[in-house]
Amino acid sequence: MKKIILASASPRRKELLLNAGVQFEIRPGNGEEYITSHKPEEVVKELSEQKALSAVFPTEEGTVIIGSDTIVSFEGKILGKPSDEEDAVQTLLMLQGNTHQVYTGVTVLEYKAGCWEKHVFAECTDVTFYPVSEKEIRDYVKTGEPMDKAGSYGIQGLFGIYVKSISGEYSNVVGLPVGRLFYETKKHGIELR
Repeated sequence: MKKIILASASPRRKELLLNAGVQFEIRPGNGEEYITSHKPEEVVKELSEQKALSAVFPTEEGTVIIGSDTIVSFEGKILGKPSDEEDAVQTLLMLQGNTHQVYTGVTVLEYKAGCWEKHVFAECTDVTFYPVSEKEIRDYVKTGEPMDKAGSYGIQGLFGIYVKSISGEYSNVVGLPVGRLFYETKKHGIELR
């Protein structure tokens, strides 16, 4: 049986893969992140590759490693995880009533014939929020939920009630575009389940 490794400690990515019927082990990378681009699509591809590579060590034939990274972008500006509660509030005030983009980069490494084959892609989903009051935003931030999330919110959490529409893959906004992952791996002859 093929060994599949998720190079992430994200509980959201873990849940998405489990719900898709994938059996895997978790081996989160802990290396430094280096970014050489300012384009969101390129940034997430770089970061996902770094995460996947950080989980590599001598392993058996057929091993598959999945690395992933998600960022939020608004008007060309990359919005990472908030530095503190006020940063989260300001980010959500900026996003409310507007459309922003969620980018997830995915790197799939497969160990074949003694070397690693690499497949990298990025997925983008547009998310539009209804107008949200500052009080509602501050109440949400006080829950602590946005503090470990790119863009200061989780679509699957308490802030999900303010989502007016999404255009693209929902699971991408959660942190891993599962449909695209299965499509891409199938193209390369990699079976995840």
